[in-house]
Amino acid sequence: MLVDFTLLPENARIWIYQCNRSFSEEEIVEVRSSLQDFLTQWTAHGQDLNAGFELPYNRFIVIGLDQSMASASGCSIDASVHFIQALEQKFGVDLLDKMNVSYKHGEYIAYKPLKDFKKMAKDKAVSKNTVVFNNLVATKGEYVEHWEVPASESWHGRFMK
Repeated sequence: MLVDFTLLPENARIWIYQCNRSFSEEEIVEVRSSLQDFLTQWTAHGQDLNAGFELPYNRFIVIGLDQSMASASGCSIDASVHFIQALEQKFGVDLLDKMNVSYKHGEYIAYKPLKDFKKMAKDKAVSKNTVVFNNLVATKGEYVEHWEVPASESWHGRFMK
């Protein structure tokens, strides 16, 4: 069942998919509609899943799941991955490659392969104060508090000397 993301509890489970580019305004309309359709019918073992989403910066898909009523199962997680793969195909984007880093470069959201980000850190092109997106957060509370943070406060900090 689709619910307003803002109404999900702090302990709601979160999945974050970063896109290798920004979605256009037209694509955002389609992505939003597709997410609404998918989450409305998303179930685990026949039980509706209470889930919502956000599309921050027209660049990320954040799905949140209130697990107090029903938790995601292997099959429902597989269904969500297949849904994301279908979006990748439809829009010609990369959403599942976890070996990339998104960070703020002024008002711009930059997206680099991890090896390039490591080299940039070594070359001091990014610093411990560079705002990064920690897509490893697991709950809505962590997402709200620790998703968009200086590299020093994320796993990215290990590359900063």
